[in-house]
Formats: sequence, structure tokens, C-alpha cells
Amino acid sequence: MSQTKVAITIEEGILAKVDALVRRRVFSNRSRAIQEAVVEKLERLERNRLAEECAKLDPAFEQAMADEGLSEELEEWPKY
Repeated sequence: MSQTKVAITIEEGILAKVDALVRRRVFSNRSRAIQEAVVEKLERLERNRLAEECAKLDPAFEQAMADEGLSEELEEWPKY
């Protein structure tokens, strides 16, 4: 995958923690640590968005739709 260099501003305390992880070889370098943190945060935000959208659904309505679709499908299946 293509990569692009970016410059960021980060608090010294956070950078010190990142550097400590690099020294302990948890990450190969600062870039890898920050990249993995950003990816993890983006995935978490996506999961939360999905959960929020699911929470908007009406379980009774969704069940009724599933039951209706299932009963129609059963009628279309050939008899063996």
C-alpha cells in the first residue's frame, strides 16, 4: 500500500510513551506506533457508528420483516 509522509504535533508526554514502546520493541519505530494507533482508532469509530445505527432499528419490525421474507422463501422452495 502506498504511504505518505505527514507532519504532526504531539504532546511531549505522549511522544515519550511512544518512544518507550519503541525502545521496548513493541513497535519498530514511531511511525509504526502512530500508524497502528490511528488504524485502531478508526476501526473503533467505525464499530461505534455501526452500533449506533443498529440501535436505531426496531427489533419487532426487523423480526417481522425477517419472518415475512422467510415465509415467502419457504413457499418458493421445491418439494422433494
